[in-house]
Amino acid sequence: MTKFLKITNAPFTGQLISCNGIKAVATQTATAALVTIDYVDGTTTTITTAAQLDSDVYLDIVNSIETALSTGWTSPYFELILPKAVTSIVNA
Repeated sequence: MTKFLKITNAPFTGQLISCNGIKAVATQTATAALVTIDYVDGTTTTITTAAQLDSDVYLDIVNSIETALSTGWTSPYFELILPKAVTSIVNA
């Protein structure tokens, strides 16, 4: 079953982020404004927020992916409100 994150404080709240096929989740520093999710197919989702505080956005995303993947098949997406304002989510 395919699972998704739905970040509800994003500019476009209907945008879903896949939790399947993730190779890595990363941020450059504990205060960086970007969190990237790399997939085994070579694509990347980049989430841009206000500057993080002690990697708070990164940790919320990682923990939410784990929660989403552990839910039953009747819950295809997990709603998430990140601790910082989301300015963009880009899938490339």
